[in-house]
Amino acid sequence: MTPFPSRRALLGGAAALAGLGLTRLSTAAPAPFFKGAGLPVGLQLYTLGDVVGKDLAGTLKAVADIGYGAVELPGFYGRTAGELAAAFKAAGLVCESAHVPGHPWAPGQGPSLSGNLDALARDAHTLGLKFIVMPMFNIPDRPEMKPRDGEDFGVTLARVAAQFTADDWKAQAAFLNEKGAVLKKAGLQLAYHNHNPEFAAVGGATGYDILLAETDPELVKMEMDAGWVAAAGHDPVALLEAHPGRFRLMHVKDLKAGTAPNTGLKMDPTEVGGGILEWHRILPAAHAAGIRHFYVEQEPPFARPRLEAARVSFRYLDRLAA
Repeated sequence: MTPFPSRRALLGGAAALAGLGLTRLSTAAPAPFFKGAGLPVGLQLYTLGDVVGKDLAGTLKAVADIGYGAVELPGFYGRTAGELAAAFKAAGLVCESAHVPGHPWAPGQGPSLSGNLDALARDAHTLGLKFIVMPMFNIPDRPEMKPRDGEDFGVTLARVAAQFTADDWKAQAAFLNEKGAVLKKAGLQLAYHNHNPEFAAVGGATGYDILLAETDPELVKMEMDAGWVAAAGHDPVALLEAHPGRFRLMHVKDLKAGTAPNTGLKMDPTEVGGGILEWHRILPAAHAAGIRHFYVEQEPPFARPRLEAARVSFRYLDRLAA
């Protein structure tokens, strides 16, 4: 039987450890998540509305002055890829992801996945993009799904999504696979960004289940909008853990308490950290799942000026230990 060491022996051992700088466990506070991960806090420029298009250089400088290191494009703002790239460089911002719709939402609005993909790829490389993200499902070409005169675009999308069948979601997946294959050959990764209609039940599954099952994981990754996942009544962490390897980007978006779960494009938004989402759980789970691109995004209505809202979200995330 080994005798229990004497107090003198223990003290001697402690002294030896002291010589190695190991006298006690570190009591330093954990590093903030983004600093610890070596990642910038990003901003989806959609958050700022039309001010970006009106004053690109000034707005990007303001974003960088807040502390953001990366941005994601919601569109090209009527600029060329070269103009955008120069503006990002001047502001000291990295842009590695852009939203590109499956079909044009309006004439002259910019590139689409149903347009010239060779030209899109050239523009993407000029910008330094790694990801092209389809931001919303396509509207099927059927009479009952056509936009109605005077109908708000969001209302149109909610009405259309409520009529989706499993075959409609499979058609979306086929479209994504086709475009993803072309972009892959051009050195770009296609991804799909969710809202909450994707989580409506279709038979024994959801639209999102079908998209995940029917898309090729090598051709189509996912950009998780955590706020819309939560608005649908789902846990972002559980979704990440259920589909390892599928998610590469995240929209960091928060909801006020009392937001009723729905699949009709409804939410009660707030600044990140001011709502109900548990970012101390979500961010580490996202990182463990392979996500390296995080973009703050906030939906209207805003309780304060949009740029100030972006500042509030940044301050919370910049200090968050997770």
